[in-house]
Amino acid sequence: MTLLSLAVKGGWVMIFIALCSVIGLWVYIERLLAYRRLAIDTPLLLEQLRTYVGSGKEDEAEERLNQSGAPVATVLAAGLRARKKGREAVKDALEDAGNQQVYLLEERTNILATVAGVAPLLGFLGTVTGMIRAFQQIENLGGNVNATVLAGGIWEAMITTAAGLIVGIPALVAYNHLAARIRALVADMEKAGAELLSLLA
Repeated sequence: MTLLSLAVKGGWVMIFIALCSVIGLWVYIERLLAYRRLAIDTPLLLEQLRTYVGSGKEDEAEERLNQSGAPVATVLAAGLRARKKGREAVKDALEDAGNQQVYLLEERTNILATVAGVAPLLGFLGTVTGMIRAFQQIENLGGNVNATVLAGGIWEAMITTAAGLIVGIPALVAYNHLAARIRALVADMEKAGAELLSLLA
């Protein structure tokens, strides 16, 4: 039995489960590629920042950070721009820029979390509709049924349940993986911000 024939036996709910799988896979790959593009050698960046600030070349440091485009560099650049307004202004700028970068990093990850929650529920819905169909057949035949008559409804119930779990479990793992990547990037931003405050002090 082919995968397509199994999907057909699962009924109309399988269309939505398949759609969830496509959306979840797209979000996961897109976010992974985005995080890879945004990755940066933070220790090296901080070493360069120390050199610039230690030499009194804050403007050059800011220009270098703006060229990077990485979240850590963007946060540091915001802090440097506020350096002439005092330490509290720098802290506020770092916090505001950090919050903005976290928001951008978390973009679309809520879709993956939704897929992880909805796919198993769709599978359960398919289980219910499959059992309804089986009981309708029992009623239509006046209780004079055998396993062959009930097979269609049972197939639908079991296939949709399995499909919902097959989509939902990897989506949950993928979401947690992306969340871990975001936490690592946030930790880098916090460490870099503290380093900048120390340098400017």
